[in-house]
Amino acid sequence: MPIPPLNLILYVEDEPDIQAIARLALVAVGGFTVEVCSSGTEAIRVAPTVAPDLILLDVMMPDMDGIRTLKALREIPSLQATPIIFMTAKVQTHEVTQYRQLGALDVISKPFDPMMLATTVRTIWEQHHG
Repeated sequence: MPIPPLNLILYVEDEPDIQAIARLALVAVGGFTVEVCSSGTEAIRVAPTVAPDLILLDVMMPDMDGIRTLKALREIPSLQATPIIFMTAKVQTHEVTQYRQLGALDVISKPFDPMMLATTVRTIWEQHHG
């Protein structure tokens, strides 16, 4: 079975500088279309309308953290099977285990290498579908 194309990524990140770097890396280097949300609440509102192929989700955000956001996204029928990758500085072994138990495909640690971000995302996508 061929690997489905990865085109549209919803990126949820509250820090404007990180948003800008990641968006540039994903668009310019990876060739992806990227929709950015600045909060979990915004992601829950926007995600069903953009129907992303993949969601990149920050863990540490004010008001609604990434874990609560993931759980809320999973309650939306059209997003229940949408792959989610966490991007976070919280990458101790027990934390990564928890994220995977919650249903995250994988975890990309911050700080990330902007030149490698798109390749890392694509590799996780291919491993998930391979």
